[in-house]
Amino acid sequence: MEFNTIKVANDAGIGRITLARADKHNAFNAEMIAELIDALTTLNQDTALRLLLLDAEGKNFCAGADLNWMKQQAQMDAAANVADANQLALLFHHLDNLPVPVVMLVQGAAFGGALGLVACADIVIANHRAKFCLSEVKLGLIPATISPYVGRAIGQRQLRRYALSAELINAEQALTLGLVHQLEDDLHRAGNSICAQLLDNSPQALRACKSLLSLIEASPIDAQLRADTAERIAAIRVSDEGQHGLNAFFSKQPPRWQGAKR
Repeated sequence: MEFNTIKVANDAGIGRITLARADKHNAFNAEMIAELIDALTTLNQDTALRLLLLDAEGKNFCAGADLNWMKQQAQMDAAANVADANQLALLFHHLDNLPVPVVMLVQGAAFGGALGLVACADIVIANHRAKFCLSEVKLGLIPATISPYVGRAIGQRQLRRYALSAELINAEQALTLGLVHQLEDDLHRAGNSICAQLLDNSPQALRACKSLLSLIEASPIDAQLRADTAERIAAIRVSDEGQHGLNAFFSKQPPRWQGAKR
Protein backbone atom coordinates (compact mmCIF):
# COMPACT_ATOMS: atom_id res chain seq x y z
CA MET A 1 0.00 0.00 0.00
CA GLU A 2 1.37 3.43 -1.00
CA PHE A 3 1.12 6.40 1.35
CA ASN A 4 1.90 10.10 0.88
CA THR A 5 2.11 11.36 4.47
CA ILE A 6 3.45 8.35 6.38
CA LYS A 7 5.88 5.48 5.91
CA VAL A 8 4.83 1.96 6.88
CA ALA A 9 6.86 -1.23 7.25
CA ASN A 10 6.19 -4.67 8.68
CA ASP A 11 9.26 -6.86 8.93
CA ALA A 12 8.81 -10.28 10.55
CA GLY A 13 5.92 -9.03 12.65
CA ILE A 14 7.63 -5.83 13.76
CA GLY A 15 5.48 -2.97 12.48
CA ARG A 16 6.64 0.58 12.05
CA ILE A 17 4.72 3.74 11.17
CA THR A 18 6.65 6.98 10.60
CA LEU A 19 4.97 10.36 10.26
CA ALA A 20 6.57 11.77 7.11
CA ARG A 21 5.45 15.39 6.67
CA ALA A 22 8.58 16.89 8.18
CA ASP A 23 8.22 20.06 6.07
CA LYS A 24 4.87 20.63 7.81
CA HIS A 25 6.13 19.48 11.22
CA ASN A 26 4.08 16.30 10.68
CA ALA A 27 0.86 18.21 11.29
CA PHE A 28 -2.40 16.30 10.89
CA ASN A 29 -4.56 16.73 7.84
CA ALA A 30 -7.41 14.63 6.48
CA GLU A 31 -5.08 12.64 4.26
CA MET A 32 -2.69 11.74 7.09
CA ILE A 33 -5.55 10.71 9.37
CA ALA A 34 -7.04 8.47 6.65
CA GLU A 35 -3.64 6.93 5.90
CA LEU A 36 -2.95 6.25 9.57
CA ILE A 37 -6.33 4.54 9.91
CA ASP A 38 -5.62 2.43 6.80
CA ALA A 39 -2.15 1.49 8.06
CA LEU A 40 -3.39 0.50 11.52
CA THR A 41 -6.26 -1.50 10.01
CA THR A 42 -3.86 -3.41 7.76
CA LEU A 43 -1.36 -4.08 10.55
CA ASN A 44 -4.14 -5.24 12.85
CA GLN A 45 -5.08 -7.93 10.34
CA ASP A 46 -1.61 -9.48 10.61
CA THR A 47 -1.90 -12.19 13.26
CA ALA A 48 1.92 -12.46 13.32
CA LEU A 49 2.33 -8.80 14.32
CA ARG A 50 4.28 -8.57 17.59
CA LEU A 51 4.67 -4.84 18.19
CA LEU A 52 4.34 -1.42 16.59
CA LEU A 53 6.93 1.35 16.69
CA LEU A 54 5.53 4.80 15.84
CA ASP A 55 7.93 7.68 15.24
CA ALA A 56 8.28 10.79 13.09
CA GLU A 57 10.72 12.41 10.71
CA GLY A 58 12.16 15.89 11.24
CA LYS A 59 12.71 18.02 14.31
CA ASN A 60 9.14 17.84 15.60
CA PHE A 61 6.96 14.81 16.27
CA CYS A 62 3.66 16.50 15.34
CA ALA A 63 2.60 20.15 15.52
CA GLY A 64 -1.11 19.32 15.81
CA ALA A 65 -3.53 20.31 13.09
CA ASP A 66 -2.33 21.48 9.68
CA LEU A 67 -3.25 25.14 9.09
CA ASN A 68 -4.76 24.52 5.67
CA TRP A 69 -6.84 21.67 7.07
CA MET A 70 -8.07 23.97 9.85
CA LYS A 71 -9.09 26.56 7.27
CA GLN A 72 -11.09 23.89 5.42
CA GLN A 73 -12.77 22.84 8.66
CA ALA A 74 -13.83 26.42 9.33
CA GLN A 75 -15.67 26.44 5.99
CA MET A 76 -17.44 23.10 6.50
CA ASP A 77 -21.03 22.84 7.62
CA ALA A 78 -21.94 21.09 10.88
CA ALA A 79 -22.47 17.66 9.29
CA ALA A 80 -19.14 17.75 7.48
CA ASN A 81 -17.40 18.84 10.68
CA VAL A 82 -18.92 15.92 12.59
CA ALA A 83 -17.75 13.47 9.90
CA ASP A 84 -14.28 15.02 9.96
CA ALA A 85 -14.04 14.82 13.75
CA ASN A 86 -15.28 11.23 13.72
CA GLN A 87 -12.34 10.27 11.52
CA LEU A 88 -9.90 11.67 14.08
CA ALA A 89 -11.73 9.90 16.91
CA LEU A 90 -11.58 6.66 14.89
CA LEU A 91 -7.82 7.02 14.50
CA PHE A 92 -7.29 7.19 18.26
CA HIS A 93 -9.67 4.27 18.76
CA HIS A 94 -7.71 2.10 16.31
CA LEU A 95 -4.36 2.97 17.89
CA ASP A 96 -5.63 2.51 21.43
CA ASN A 97 -7.12 -0.89 20.57
CA LEU A 98 -4.20 -2.31 18.60
CA PRO A 99 -3.75 -5.73 20.24
CA VAL A 100 0.06 -5.57 20.39
CA PRO A 101 2.39 -3.22 22.30
CA VAL A 102 2.75 0.26 20.79
CA VAL A 103 6.07 2.04 21.36
CA MET A 104 6.21 5.74 20.50
CA LEU A 105 9.29 7.96 20.04
CA VAL A 106 8.66 11.69 20.47
CA GLN A 107 11.03 14.51 19.55
CA GLY A 108 10.35 18.23 19.74
CA ALA A 109 6.79 19.49 19.64
CA ALA A 110 3.76 17.27 20.21
CA PHE A 111 0.80 19.64 20.28
CA GLY A 112 -2.97 19.32 20.14
CA GLY A 113 -4.07 16.09 18.52
CA ALA A 114 -0.55 14.68 18.79
CA LEU A 115 -1.23 14.18 22.50
CA GLY A 116 -3.97 11.78 21.48
CA LEU A 117 -1.40 9.60 19.74
CA VAL A 118 0.97 9.84 22.70
CA ALA A 119 -1.73 8.95 25.22
CA CYS A 120 -2.80 5.88 23.21
CA ALA A 121 0.70 4.36 23.15
CA ASP A 122 1.76 1.75 25.68
CA ILE A 123 5.35 2.98 26.03
CA VAL A 124 6.42 6.55 25.20
CA ILE A 125 10.05 7.67 25.02
CA ALA A 126 10.75 11.37 24.44
CA ASN A 127 13.90 13.41 24.09
CA HIS A 128 14.78 16.21 26.47
CA ARG A 129 13.66 18.93 24.08
CA ALA A 130 10.20 17.43 23.69
CA LYS A 131 7.33 19.75 24.58
CA PHE A 132 3.63 19.11 24.81
CA CYS A 133 0.57 21.32 24.78
CA LEU A 134 -3.20 21.01 24.81
CA SER A 135 -3.35 24.19 22.78
CA GLU A 136 -6.95 24.03 21.54
CA VAL A 137 -8.50 26.68 23.80
CA LYS A 138 -6.02 29.25 22.50
CA LEU A 139 -7.74 28.87 19.13
CA GLY A 140 -11.26 28.90 20.51
CA LEU A 141 -11.52 25.11 20.30
CA ILE A 142 -11.53 22.19 22.76
CA PRO A 143 -9.42 18.99 22.99
CA ALA A 144 -12.51 16.87 22.43
CA THR A 145 -11.54 13.60 20.73
CA ILE A 146 -8.22 13.29 22.57
CA SER A 147 -9.46 14.11 26.07
CA PRO A 148 -10.56 10.58 27.09
CA TYR A 149 -7.09 9.24 26.33
CA VAL A 150 -5.09 12.14 27.77
CA GLY A 151 -7.25 12.12 30.90
CA ARG A 152 -6.59 8.42 31.35
CA ALA A 153 -2.85 8.99 30.93
CA ILE A 154 -2.37 11.93 33.31
CA GLY A 155 -5.55 11.85 35.42
CA GLN A 156 -8.59 14.10 35.32
CA ARG A 157 -7.16 16.58 37.83
CA GLN A 158 -4.11 17.31 35.69
CA LEU A 159 -6.20 17.30 32.52
CA ARG A 160 -8.35 20.08 33.97
CA ARG A 161 -5.31 22.27 34.47
CA TYR A 162 -3.58 21.74 31.15
CA ALA A 163 -6.68 21.61 28.94
CA LEU A 164 -7.93 24.90 30.42
CA SER A 165 -4.62 26.74 30.67
CA ALA A 166 -3.01 25.54 27.41
CA GLU A 167 0.33 25.76 29.21
CA LEU A 168 3.44 24.33 27.62
CA ILE A 169 4.52 21.06 29.25
CA ASN A 170 8.25 20.41 29.03
CA ALA A 171 9.82 16.96 28.86
CA GLU A 172 10.53 16.71 32.58
CA GLN A 173 6.96 17.74 33.45
CA ALA A 174 5.61 15.22 30.95
CA LEU A 175 7.64 12.50 32.66
CA THR A 176 6.31 13.52 36.08
CA LEU A 177 2.73 13.61 34.78
CA GLY A 178 3.03 10.12 33.31
CA LEU A 179 2.50 11.33 29.76
CA VAL A 180 5.87 9.81 28.83
CA HIS A 181 7.73 6.94 30.45
CA GLN A 182 11.35 7.73 29.70
CA LEU A 183 13.57 10.60 28.53
CA GLU A 184 16.41 9.73 26.16
CA ASP A 185 18.14 11.89 23.60
CA ASP A 186 19.13 8.90 21.46
CA LEU A 187 15.55 7.96 20.72
CA HIS A 188 16.22 5.17 18.28
CA ARG A 189 18.76 3.45 20.52
CA ALA A 190 16.23 3.61 23.36
CA GLY A 191 13.46 2.45 21.03
CA ASN A 192 15.50 -0.51 19.82
CA SER A 193 16.26 -1.44 23.43
CA ILE A 194 12.62 -1.49 24.57
CA CYS A 195 11.54 -3.30 21.40
CA ALA A 196 14.16 -5.99 22.10
CA GLN A 197 12.77 -6.30 25.61
CA LEU A 198 9.25 -6.75 24.25
CA LEU A 199 10.39 -9.35 21.71
CA ASP A 200 11.75 -11.49 24.53
CA ASN A 201 8.18 -11.93 25.75
CA SER A 202 5.55 -14.39 24.56
CA PRO A 203 3.62 -12.97 21.57
CA GLN A 204 0.42 -14.63 22.77
CA ALA A 205 0.91 -13.35 26.32
CA LEU A 206 1.49 -9.78 25.14
CA ARG A 207 -1.79 -9.80 23.22
CA ALA A 208 -3.62 -11.43 26.11
CA CYS A 209 -2.11 -8.92 28.54
CA LYS A 210 -3.27 -5.94 26.47
CA SER A 211 -6.76 -7.39 26.36
CA LEU A 212 -6.67 -7.94 30.12
CA LEU A 213 -5.54 -4.37 30.80
CA SER A 214 -8.39 -2.98 28.68
CA LEU A 215 -10.85 -5.12 30.62
CA ILE A 216 -9.71 -4.12 34.11
CA GLU A 217 -9.56 -0.45 33.18
CA ALA A 218 -13.27 -0.38 32.41
CA SER A 219 -14.54 -2.86 35.02
CA PRO A 220 -15.44 -2.64 38.70
CA ILE A 221 -13.60 -5.05 40.98
CA ASP A 222 -16.48 -7.43 41.53
CA ALA A 223 -17.39 -11.11 41.23
CA GLN A 224 -17.65 -10.88 37.45
CA LEU A 225 -14.15 -9.45 37.14
CA ARG A 226 -12.75 -12.05 39.54
CA ALA A 227 -14.29 -14.81 37.44
CA ASP A 228 -13.11 -13.28 34.17
CA THR A 229 -9.51 -12.82 35.32
CA ALA A 230 -9.44 -16.37 36.75
CA GLU A 231 -10.67 -17.78 33.44
CA ARG A 232 -8.06 -15.81 31.52
CA ILE A 233 -5.09 -17.04 33.55
CA ALA A 234 -6.40 -20.62 33.48
CA ALA A 235 -6.83 -20.51 29.70
CA ILE A 236 -3.35 -19.18 29.02
CA ARG A 237 -1.72 -21.66 31.41
CA VAL A 238 -3.01 -24.59 29.33
CA SER A 239 -2.39 -22.91 25.95
CA ASP A 240 0.48 -24.03 23.71
CA GLU A 241 2.62 -20.97 24.42
CA GLY A 242 1.78 -21.02 28.11
CA GLN A 243 2.81 -24.68 28.43
CA HIS A 244 5.95 -24.12 26.36
CA GLY A 245 6.97 -21.04 28.37
CA LEU A 246 6.52 -22.78 31.73
CA ASN A 247 8.39 -25.89 30.56
CA ALA A 248 11.22 -23.75 29.19
CA PHE A 249 11.45 -21.89 32.50
CA PHE A 250 11.62 -25.05 34.61
CA SER A 251 14.13 -26.68 32.27
CA LYS A 252 16.23 -23.50 32.27
CA GLN A 253 16.00 -23.19 28.48
CA PRO A 254 15.10 -20.05 26.49
CA PRO A 255 11.55 -20.13 25.05
CA ARG A 256 11.20 -20.25 21.28
CA TRP A 257 10.14 -16.61 20.99
CA GLN A 258 13.41 -15.27 22.38
CA GLY A 259 16.10 -14.36 19.90
CA ALA A 260 13.53 -13.31 17.29
CA LYS A 261 14.63 -11.01 14.48
CA ARG A 262 15.18 -7.44 15.66
